[in-house]
Amino acid sequence: MHDVLLGLGDALAPVTILFVFLGVLLGYVIGVLPGLNRPAALAIAIPISYYLTPLAAVAFLIGIAKASGAGGATTAILINTPGEPNAAVTCLDGYPLARAGKAKQALKVALYGSVIGDLIGTLALVLLARPLATLALGFGPVEMSAVMVLALTFIAALAGNSLLRGLAAGSFGLLCATVGLDVESGTPRLTFDQVALFDGVPLLAVTVGMLALSEMIIQAEEVLGKRTEAASAAAGGDADRLGWPEFRRVLPTILQSSIVGTAIGLLPGLGPTVASFASYALAKRLAKPGEQFGKGELKGVAAAETADNAVVPASFVPLFALGLPGSVSAAILIAALTIHGVTPGPRLFEEQPRLIYGIFGAMMVAAVVMLVVGRIGLLAFAQLTRVPATIIIPVVTMLCLVGAYLESKSVFAVGLMVGFGLLGYLMHRFDYSRVTFLIGFVIGPQLELSVRQALIITEGKVSSLSHHPAALAVLAVAVVAAVYFLRTPRKAAPEGEGA
Repeated sequence: MHDVLLGLGDALAPVTILFVFLGVLLGYVIGVLPGLNRPAALAIAIPISYYLTPLAAVAFLIGIAKASGAGGATTAILINTPGEPNAAVTCLDGYPLARAGKAKQALKVALYGSVIGDLIGTLALVLLARPLATLALGFGPVEMSAVMVLALTFIAALAGNSLLRGLAAGSFGLLCATVGLDVESGTPRLTFDQVALFDGVPLLAVTVGMLALSEMIIQAEEVLGKRTEAASAAAGGDADRLGWPEFRRVLPTILQSSIVGTAIGLLPGLGPTVASFASYALAKRLAKPGEQFGKGELKGVAAAETADNAVVPASFVPLFALGLPGSVSAAILIAALTIHGVTPGPRLFEEQPRLIYGIFGAMMVAAVVMLVVGRIGLLAFAQLTRVPATIIIPVVTMLCLVGAYLESKSVFAVGLMVGFGLLGYLMHRFDYSRVTFLIGFVIGPQLELSVRQALIITEGKVSSLSHHPAALAVLAVAVVAAVYFLRTPRKAAPEGEGA
């Protein structure tokens, strides 16, 4: 208790709160700007942390990680342009709500869901770090391969009209993820003699191209065809107020999604994108009569944003307890701690208990600061809906080009981003899910590594799977789910998918 009190005192020190505030503010700006994402923001901020104390440095980075996820909902709701893949599902209901004149209502639900999910995820980190880290460690390569196959199956079924088209898009994403040097032999694969592709296709170029740039092409087509409708965020109308009755209706979904996001965050490699879609799928399955997911349902926004933000603190469980990063954000945090001579792992609780409890306290402070900053900036962000598409489209396109260039300082990366933007537009026109493609691309390297390790462990024998009952159970669920989705008649796909 002595170390807990000292750590909480450090977290409430003015300098720590200041850097939490700066991190949250920067995170919101990064989240709101299409083309920039959470990992990029954290990577940019790492050099700044050199000159801070370990607690202030981690608090600053945690503020960025938390707020960038919440800020990403703003452009997803207002202009149907997700800054990150995990914000794509927010577009499904957020943008229809904005078009219906309920932009502020959607933004408030996203903000409150983000804060509640973040708090619940942080509480899970504080209370369950050691016991649940053991469970996460029990998931070896065979089990992780099965879990990722299951996740890809569910997402492929959810993201479009056809499960087969969804799986085709996801498989193409997996294929694109294999571009680069083979992890074992170092042999170039699908590089076409382009040295710039030896490290693989840049994630930011694919994400920005498939989501942001392709969306700008789609919206430009609507403007030229005079088929676009102005999104309205009328201030002061009763229809755009979030009162207690509306919040009480979405609160069970927020709590449910917090649990889903926390559980997924505990498993390394899955991340906020899988959490957002899984939570949205669950909320959609439990929908009551009259709730229209995909056409402007507040519960859809709550499910996506709550799970997205619950993942961030939960993914730190294997980081602090085992020294293993559960997400990209956690991996960057390891780098920041290492710079200050702190080694995450089981001994951290014994060797530096004051620091670890100070970090937990800073995470709680970050949730409160995120609520304050988000609530104050809500009205300013809502004014984006008043900007005409003829201004938004060129500005966002410019940000996409700049963001793709800044990641690698390469014009080749910009060309790739434009190419994937055109590909995303064609996939939209022919009803192939861009989101499923991105999921396949994001989890591709981890899936390939897990499958290779699983083949070594099982010696390539299917019979060896009998020693991995958990993996067999997960694969069985994936097969049952695929058969169910193939046989169940699908309704018209909701507008949006990021499209």
